[in-house]
Amino acid sequence: MKLLIIGASKGIGRRTVETALARGHTVRAMARKIDALQVEHEALEKVSGDALDPAAVASALEGVDAVIQTLGIAINRSTVLEPVTLFSDATQLLLQEMATAGVRRLIVVTGFGAGDSRIAMSALEQLFHGAILGKIYADKSRQEALIKASDTDWTIARPVILTNFKASGRYQVLETEPVWRNGLISRGDTADYLVKAAEDPDAIGKEPVLVRG
Repeated sequence: MKLLIIGASKGIGRRTVETALARGHTVRAMARKIDALQVEHEALEKVSGDALDPAAVASALEGVDAVIQTLGIAINRSTVLEPVTLFSDATQLLLQEMATAGVRRLIVVTGFGAGDSRIAMSALEQLFHGAILGKIYADKSRQEALIKASDTDWTIARPVILTNFKASGRYQVLETEPVWRNGLISRGDTADYLVKAAEDPDAIGKEPVLVRG
């Protein structure tokens, strides 16, 4: 497949680039600071672009089979106290441009606590999560609603607390509310799921929580 990975310069995005290349895919990696992506490969195309720029997103979508969106945001005073709109704004734009380009397959990273998964948190988890990440996750919930209302073939991945450990291949894909729970998962294992979801038609319409096995 030819995959467009948005937010590819670091974190889950960089790990997803590496994983996709290792699994034989062609990758177009997009980020505002794409020079920070210290990966070189004959099947990798790096493009500099802002996920909020319609022209950049439209150009990046040309000729791709699927999109993996791995946007992140720094946690600071502004994101704790002020409204966050990056995730919903970028997703709304992406959905519009995907419709124009005729690209249907979309895999998006949100997180445990976004959308329906918040109900699986304990009262204490909700308290601390809301105090620090409330503005960010309110926007991730808006993002999820936009995706679910779209005509795309979507998958929403909700990793729990992220670590920088390498991919282990030993993680759980918790697909339904009764088994959703908090925990830890590496960025490498999250990336592994994202690429495998892009390959797997059975992942369409799924919104799992991802946790270390």
